[in-house]
Amino acid sequence: MDINLENKHSIKYCLYARKSSESEERQVLSIDSQIKEMLLLAEREDLEVVTMKRESHSAKETGQRPIFNEIIDEIKQGKFNGILTWAPDRISRNAGDLGKIVDLMDSGALKEIRTFGQRFSNNPNEKFLLMILGSQAKLENDNRGINVKRGLRTRVEMGLWPGVAPLGYLNQNRMDAKCQIIIDPLRAPVIKKIFEKVAYEHYSGRKIYNWLRHELNFYTRGNKPLTLSGIYKVLNNTFYYGAFEYPLDSGNWYTGKHNPIINQELFKKAKVQLQRDQIVRENHEFSFTKLFTCGYCGSGISAEEKYKQRKDGTRAKYIYYGCTRGKDRNCKNKYIREEELITELLKILDKVDINELGMRKRLEDEISRFNIFQRSVLGSTDKIKKTQDTDIRNYAKYILKEGSVSEKRELLGNLKSRIGYKDKVLTLIK
Repeated sequence: MDINLENKHSIKYCLYARKSSESEERQVLSIDSQIKEMLLLAEREDLEVVTMKRESHSAKETGQRPIFNEIIDEIKQGKFNGILTWAPDRISRNAGDLGKIVDLMDSGALKEIRTFGQRFSNNPNEKFLLMILGSQAKLENDNRGINVKRGLRTRVEMGLWPGVAPLGYLNQNRMDAKCQIIIDPLRAPVIKKIFEKVAYEHYSGRKIYNWLRHELNFYTRGNKPLTLSGIYKVLNNTFYYGAFEYPLDSGNWYTGKHNPIINQELFKKAKVQLQRDQIVRENHEFSFTKLFTCGYCGSGISAEEKYKQRKDGTRAKYIYYGCTRGKDRNCKNKYIREEELITELLKILDKVDINELGMRKRLEDEISRFNIFQRSVLGSTDKIKKTQDTDIRNYAKYILKEGSVSEKRELLGNLKSRIGYKDKVLTLIK
């Protein structure tokens, strides 16, 4: 009896609670109830619990549970040598993680696993039973996955959408209408209008974004503005005229039972216009996009054209640069005209070390070639400076002012420091 007491008190336990495969609300309750019951067991049997860990990650895949991995590491470090948990399937539902536990038992680092009704120690029979129970849990997982896939396949063959309803639709929360979706009376008319504006009024994605944001004050079901990428996702979704592919990129197409928001003809017209816009965007390259970083949120800097009607009937074109708001939709960084941006870039070239210009050799060669042209073709008798003494900085400024788009991009793209943009001011980021 004394020996058993000594062995019992030589084991220090980690209480480990992990979610079950139930709904999110019940999972939280499950973890709390596990902890309560296991603490009562520890008090009743005088078990020393030195730490407590809870985890909500799935146990289906090996090595994907950070808390479980932490437990393995701490057992190896000798911080505790026992695990107290509700049931064997809380430890592992896959062969890889179960193998780690058994290896720790074989090495003697893990003395015991206690569950609500069982005890597993470094004993051949007990380890065998542990592996059987773990394998049974894996079998249940595998069968559940097969049954879920079969159920989803049956639903899509019936024309039912098995996931969250696309924007413009709502999921029904009735058990007798599972996977059936209905028209969202608030947002569906706007979705239809988006397709019409692209197809018939030749709106671009950016123009749709501004229209939704500033004229309609449109919000998604999550009470957030529709992003530019979300707009393109809508415009490329065949679901709105009644057809859908499931799973995505599988080549398996189904006709849905839901009511279409648009017809297929409108979808195709909008698609054609999107492709035209894409060609225009690819052929129209701005000089300074993707070269700077937003000083507020760290997003990239993009450009767009604006046109202003003059009194004489002509139109003036202006190019503005601003934050893409990819990392912060509410970024407050200001827009800047291209002319003002070039002025800021000239200031940057005054500050930068000439050696910062990654294309310095190229600039020296260009200046040398110009000197030769001036001497041999124009017959200039002026004393020509040696290339290394030439004002490379001024030549770089000339490229920014008068160079081609590709020359400007190459010059700035070869700077060794990054450039940050914030409220109409550029700064070097080391």
